[in-house]
Amino acid sequence: MEQLLQLDRSLFKLLNSQWHNAFFDAVFPYLRIAEFWGPLYLFLIIFSVRNFGYKGWLWVLFLLLTVTLTDMVSSRLIKENITRLRPCNNPLYADWIRVLVAYRPQSSSFTSSHAANHFGVAMFVFATYSKVFKKWPALFFVWALLICYAQVYVGVHYPLDIAGGTVVGCLTGYITASFFNRKFQLKPHYTL
Repeated sequence: MEQLLQLDRSLFKLLNSQWHNAFFDAVFPYLRIAEFWGPLYLFLIIFSVRNFGYKGWLWVLFLLLTVTLTDMVSSRLIKENITRLRPCNNPLYADWIRVLVAYRPQSSSFTSSHAANHFGVAMFVFATYSKVFKKWPALFFVWALLICYAQVYVGVHYPLDIAGGTVVGCLTGYITASFFNRKFQLKPHYTL
């Protein structure tokens, strides 16, 4: 276990303090805030309701259920039972860490709730939309990955926190999408 944690710390140092540039420094702090990614999810909700009618509303409810479950598992179940100091709060890193956000969360670092929530949404969207829209729903995984990379880049999470959140999110999104797909079949009202 200590070897895994050492690898995690080394990878964090590489991503946070060695692989950086001015463009990422300017963009990545914004990727992790709701004002940046919220409009995309709002568009997705409106798009779903508009194109799928009654089933679109059900889809939105399942999407919200997915986020609620991923957040509960990550924030309440795991974080409250596994205490890990966030890298931005670790005094041993003070000489080299780059913290690019003003607010330093005080909650446990493991797991990343951002990773759990965004990968939960990505899996749910992919699993429910791919039959209708083929390959483009896979782009939500890229979106989730960018947001999660930003968490490490700005100094608030370790890569292992992201991996743990990703597993929580993908499993939860898969379960809720499987249940949704068994009960309902998405078909647009009209040709898009």
